Amino acid sequence: MPSDLAAALLGLASAASWGAGDFSGGLAARRSPLLGVLVLGQLAGTTLMALLALLTREGAPPASSLAWAGAAGAVGAVGLAALYRGLAVGRMAVVAPISAVLSAALPVAWGALSEGAPSTVRLAGFGLALLGIWLVARGGGAAVAGAAGTGRPGLGLALLAGVCFGGFLIFMHLGGRGGTFWPLATARGTALALVLVLAAALARRRPWRLASGALPLVLLSGALDAGGNALFVLASQAGRLDAAAVLASMYPASTVLLAAALLRERVSGTQALGIGAALGSIALIAG
Repeated sequence: MPSDLAAALLGLASAASWGAGDFSGGLAARRSPLLGVLVLGQLAGTTLMALLALLTREGAPPASSLAWAGAAGAVGAVGLAALYRGLAVGRMAVVAPISAVLSAALPVAWGALSEGAPSTVRLAGFGLALLGIWLVARGGGAAVAGAAGTGRPGLGLALLAGVCFGGFLIFMHLGGRGGTFWPLATARGTALALVLVLAAALARRRPWRLASGALPLVLLSGALDAGGNALFVLASQAGRLDAAAVLASMYPASTVLLAAALLRERVSGTQALGIGAALGSIALIAG
């Protein structure tokens, strides 16, 4: 199989896994405090990656690889906190698409600098994919756009979240040069440590114990999120970082489609247009 095609398939698989993880985590957060969902989800992902590293007998990566992976975990955790806070205080129709598109755009810029400019056809695919991601993410928040905040506080947090998520993809790509599962376990472990510090700081003010029956959903969300990370690393190893990052960043479409299929949530016209644009970009990017 050509490397570009393999990278495209792995990137799409990463998007599907991340989107399913977000869907599972969202369902769990409806039943339990978000802090508990984050703690146990990160713990599940860390454990899974460490077990895979042991089962595959992956060798110890160099210290530089672990350092990049640790940085990825740290910025990823900060980005997640900024995203959730931004969605709470700002306009969802602004926060969600800005963070999603920026997280994909930064690796594209990094890839152009480190790997050379992509072809014109692939650039067109990137543009179409970014438009699709924007429309899918914006379509989900448009109905409640005026329900919270003025937009300005959320805008800053959206930019922070997007930069952090883009940084996560770049740092994880660099960390993945020295291995796959041990760097991923390091990234998840770093994020887990930061979430545990947050949980300890907020333990007296906010409950974080899971509701009865929510544990399977939380463990599933952690495993799917970690699986998405692993598939992204494999995609960036097989082909260009920019292509892997843009395709993997299509995860909002996966979440929307799962919600429509399993929860009978309505897909807006904007989201349907975005999903169509994202699907149409795949052939351009893979080519």
